[in-house]
Amino acid sequence: MTGQNPPLKLREIWAIRIQLQLGAKTRDLAMFNLAIDSKLRACDLTKLRVRDVCPGSRVAPRAAVMQQKTQRPVQFEITEQTRESVETSIKAAELTPSDFLFPGRIHVSPHLSARQYARLVHRWVRSVGLDDTAYGTHTMRRTKASLIYRRTKNLRAGRLLLGHTKVESTVRYLGIEVDDAFEMAEQTEV
Repeated sequence: MTGQNPPLKLREIWAIRIQLQLGAKTRDLAMFNLAIDSKLRACDLTKLRVRDVCPGSRVAPRAAVMQQKTQRPVQFEITEQTRESVETSIKAAELTPSDFLFPGRIHVSPHLSARQYARLVHRWVRSVGLDDTAYGTHTMRRTKASLIYRRTKNLRAGRLLLGHTKVESTVRYLGIEVDDAFEMAEQTEV
């Protein structure tokens, strides 16, 4: 497959959330919600520690982490729904502030690997009937920024949300030119 992984649509996000809730997948639901809210790359998401999002006894409404790829800090909002799912996951796993938020299941890896996370993303996407070969971990990073851009058409907001330094990177990343062409085509068909 070539090209970018597409973002999830709102109905697909809700379908995956419902599947995870029905399956009592506490950790997966927390990871799914946080992946969308944070817009972090897989390498950064899997290395989050409890203290990164939960400085006290409750998950904070905002967090900031240093990105591994760019060595730049990025801030993100954590929605109420995500805070609740992350708190539930922390309590269920009995994690301490210094623990990784998504610990590995084997002793040689202290946290979930990016590859294990990718397998989970494919499983989530497949669970709602989507072709998992078209989606990947960058789908999760791209989703919220794409939804916000479609709603607001604010390119600067998208750039800030993704932690990009250049607007051109955000334009390419969100596939804006292609989306705008489809939107204009749909308007002329009406």
